[in-house]
Amino acid sequence: MLKFVKNHMESIIGVEIYPIISLLIFFTFFVVLFWWVFTAKKDYIKTVSNLPLDNQNDTIL
Repeated sequence: MLKFVKNHMESIIGVEIYPIISLLIFFTFFVVLFWWVFTAKKDYIKTVSNLPLDNQNDTIL
């Protein structure tokens, strides 16, 4: 089964660019994510982390 897929993919012109594009998207996403995590304000992180524990707006049906 893998030989069929490999032979089929090799017949496509320019297919070698797709793994490179995927790696660049993956790398860029995580670099931006790490940058956001390290530059986020501590007050915002504290507020968001307490959201699941905030029961003031919940109503019991």
